[in-house]
Amino acid sequence: MFNQLGVIGCGLMGGSFALALRRAGLVKRVVGYSKSPSTTERARRLGIIDVAAESALGAVSGSDIVLLAVPVAASETTFRAIRHLVEPSVLFMDVGSTKRDVVDAARRVLRERIATFVPAHPIAGKEASGIEHADAGLFTGRQVILTPLPQTNVAMLQKATDTWAAVGAQVLKMSPENHDAAFAAVSHLPHMLAFAYFGAVVNQPAGRDFLSLAGPGFRDFTRIAASNPEMWRDILIANREEIIKQSQLFRHALTAFEQALQTGNTEALEAMIRGPAEGRAAWQMGSLRVPGSGNPGAAAGGGGSGGSGTGSGGSGGDAR
Repeated sequence: MFNQLGVIGCGLMGGSFALALRRAGLVKRVVGYSKSPSTTERARRLGIIDVAAESALGAVSGSDIVLLAVPVAASETTFRAIRHLVEPSVLFMDVGSTKRDVVDAARRVLRERIATFVPAHPIAGKEASGIEHADAGLFTGRQVILTPLPQTNVAMLQKATDTWAAVGAQVLKMSPENHDAAFAAVSHLPHMLAFAYFGAVVNQPAGRDFLSLAGPGFRDFTRIAASNPEMWRDILIANREEIIKQSQLFRHALTAFEQALQTGNTEALEAMIRGPAEGRAAWQMGSLRVPGSGNPGAAAGGGGSGGSGTGSGGSGGDAR
């Protein structure tokens, strides 16, 4: 049982975490802060938080667990705002969908205080964002990936693990580097492709006419193109090195398809379709063995089914 939860960022993720802890009977009081005072006040009126803090530091003061549910680009600024109250007895977690940049910011700012920080990424989301859509069951049955550091306090890591498990999540652990490599492949590149593909279609002279003929396949492929632009700008920039690696692999595969089409090589074309088709079917049935099961590929594989940029990166969004 925690005496007080401090939430910095009263959006879908921060609000859902507060509600989840309340439902599980794990917290007595919740203090929240958002950059927009109206958002914080809305969270209070909805009963998601008990007290609307006037600053990030105010949300941390007196808390024994703190959740940073801010855009990844705001992580360093937030750490600087609260570092004086980062104490060994207080569990600090974030919910960002990239980890290396958040960890680097924590190292720069928190320094010797970093032992109490447990980086986290809930693979959860919704089609709608904002505090009004906070849901106590958002994390039930979903994966939460922790990326502890060598300096992470073992007791704090266990407390973080137990807390996420208590709200119904399946907890996995990996390094920040492996996390970002995995999610570049299964979340970040797919979003970039959806943005690029939809833009390429709609910006053609007859693009809008094409859209009027689009069926379920097009809608499925481009659903995540409706994601939050500012949020995904930050995610793509934060993980750009890994995303570029994945983009180059995809470009190589696409080039092979183009070459088969240009030469009319039906055998090669069928083979390039058959392999992924059979692999996708096996993965959907749970029978596709991911190399190094239990490593980033295995963890990331279950995280592609969430909301459209309104939750956390593996499910199509980031912490808000």
